[in-house]
Amino acid sequence: MITLSSDFGSPYPAAMKGVICRATDARIEDVAHDFPRQDVRVAAFWLTQTLPYFPPAVHCVVVDPGVGTDRGAIVVRAGEHALVGPDNGVLLPVARELAAADGDAADAFEAFTWAYDDPASTTFHGRDVFAPAAAAVHDTGVERVEERPETTPVEEYVDLRFPEPSVDTDGATGEILVVDDFGNAITNVPGDVLDGRFGGTVTVDGVEAPVRRAYAAVDAGQRLVTVGSHGNVELAVNQGRGEDAFGVGTGDEVTLAL
Repeated sequence: MITLSSDFGSPYPAAMKGVICRATDARIEDVAHDFPRQDVRVAAFWLTQTLPYFPPAVHCVVVDPGVGTDRGAIVVRAGEHALVGPDNGVLLPVARELAAADGDAADAFEAFTWAYDDPASTTFHGRDVFAPAAAAVHDTGVERVEERPETTPVEEYVDLRFPEPSVDTDGATGEILVVDDFGNAITNVPGDVLDGRFGGTVTVDGVEAPVRRAYAAVDAGQRLVTVGSHGNVELAVNQGRGEDAFGVGTGDEVTLAL
């Protein structure tokens, strides 16, 4: 299959699907088209939380604040998957996840530049560059992507790595990576920081909060600290918005005192 991910909203993804359908009979699956506009790091995080659950596929990702500039186009092969998109780092975190999920080392992926002629538009490379590239990679086969005349192996590309938290026996200082649609503030602090703390409390930026395994373990409207499905510490409110209750947003520093 070919999956599509973007910050396009609607109706732009429909044009990408039309291009793919004219070139191949691949099954097309939408991942999301409502990533925060032009936020490469947030999109990269959500891709790590979604694409590893797909069977082998070609994943076309277009979150591209540099569209129309000299930024490159790239294809990344990770295990049995291929990722197609702009060379701005958005593909790299999930490429590592896919490689590791396939039993390889996290950096055991291969990157290729993708050469393309002047597109019809300098503002819609999703339709004119990346959708045709995804269809071509699909029909050639992930295992033979280097046989495409448009591809050239490359060892230099825009990398993107999530920031590392500072963790010690007294607590951790990290950063809010993303806030999901429920208002849960997801940090980069690993969940094992809370081992042995469930049922107790921690202090978040000077505010004490209960540590619980489930949102409903506290009363509606009450804040809590938990470990989300992503494996990181999460600041939340049962039936409310953790970002508001804790006064944090994407990119903010946060300190947990144990």
